[in-house]
Amino acid sequence: MERAVRRRIRKHTDGSFEDMEDLVALEKKVIIALYCTPHMVKELVVGLLMTEGIIRGNWCADRMSILFGDEILVDVPAEGEVVTEGKTITSGCVGGVTFEKKIDAEMITDPFTIDRNSLRYIFSDFQARSELYKLTGCIHSAALSDGRVILCFAEDIGRHNAVDKVIGYALLENIPFSGKILLASGRISSEISSKCSRWGIPILATRTAPTNLAVEIAEKRGITVVGFMRGNRFNVYTHPERIT
Repeated sequence: MERAVRRRIRKHTDGSFEDMEDLVALEKKVIIALYCTPHMVKELVVGLLMTEGIIRGNWCADRMSILFGDEILVDVPAEGEVVTEGKTITSGCVGGVTFEKKIDAEMITDPFTIDRNSLRYIFSDFQARSELYKLTGCIHSAALSDGRVILCFAEDIGRHNAVDKVIGYALLENIPFSGKILLASGRISSEISSKCSRWGIPILATRTAPTNLAVEIAEKRGITVVGFMRGNRFNVYTHPERIT
């Protein structure tokens, strides 16, 4: 895509004018549309932009403006390049957005472990917080935990959105991702495994199941994937050494 356009200008030098062509930087508005539950919108946008690397350059979340109405308009002032190549519609609910990129081959070597009883307890606490799901039956949830308490919790109609909200919250509050568990209510697809990979989250636990590609990414990157967290049972698909 062009980054500059030629324009006819009139240049003034030493008391005279000269008509000439000059290059002018190209400016365009980039619109990324997604459906979401209208709560924790700032966290959602921060999580999406940072995880997907959409903005190359400087931008400040504090300068973001959000206008709530029939549609939610978010303005993100930023310097630098906006990267949208490789945009795909994901397997997520209501058309989530993700951007294809090469997964870093470096392993996550976080020594964090959690015993099975603590994992069951924290997941039970996570599920008990899903008030909007209890009211509507059509909501996904995600949370970040240090294995003792839940540090942040989010709900959304989309699985990916809920995860992005949690990641965005952690980034805004300067919560490190090492020694953490990402809890999720829905299936674990490759995109969610990739989000954990991007931030070095060592354990990913869900009430349902992972896909084969999600398991492959987790195996390669050193992420422990736990599925079917229900009552006293669960399945560990990758790197079981973190569950004691």
